[in-house]
Amino acid sequence: MNEYGDRLTKLSYNYTKDWNLAEDIVQDVFITCYNEYDKIHSIVSFKAWIFRITINKCKDLIKSSFFKRVIMNEELLKSTKASDLSPEMALIKNSEEAFLSVCVLGLPIKYREVILLYYYEELSIDEISEILKINRNIVKTRLNRARLKLKVILERWR
Repeated sequence: MNEYGDRLTKLSYNYTKDWNLAEDIVQDVFITCYNEYDKIHSIVSFKAWIFRITINKCKDLIKSSFFKRVIMNEELLKSTKASDLSPEMALIKNSEEAFLSVCVLGLPIKYREVILLYYYEELSIDEISEILKINRNIVKTRLNRARLKLKVILERWR
């Protein structure tokens, strides 16, 4: 939990865009790990295994009707609130790093996940391929397309 907790929470947040839901998912992941502890000797790469569990739980939540009903409606409420930002939030919003994070979060999930795993988690193409259970060439293609999409977005705002 000490080694992977923060990283898994950030990964979950990038799928759900809600910190509380991300923490709940990570708790479920660690419960799953505890329940599967007797099978730990058959796992080749623990890191890939725990990331895969996290991604699957995130995707399951996103597909659920609860997520669509509750979270989407919550987004509607946020959009109706006043748009005045506090000075601290305005500073954060204007920072280049925050802007990049927003751009990455705006990508479609198939591109977002490879960007996050490659740049933020510093995983290799082969590890990403194993985690997502897709061909390594597909990982390379998605990574290149994601970079191009980010480049277009960033050039548009400069």
